[in-house]
Amino acid sequence: MMLIEDYINTLKDQHKQIDSQINDLSYQQHNYEFEIRRLKKIKLKLKDQIEQLERSLTPDIPA
Repeated sequence: MMLIEDYINTLKDQHKQIDSQINDLSYQQHNYEFEIRRLKKIKLKLKDQIEQLERSLTPDIPA
């Protein structure tokens, strides 16, 4: 069974890999704008998912 922390780390690794792919494509001579846009959307979804999971680990502090 994968712990939430392990899953978050897996998502962060994927996020870093996609960021690297975006950087690599942006330095290519060919125009990969569509692919870069697609990867950026995936990267943003991963970021949102990571943040949501991290918030779920933080207990609510009563006012």
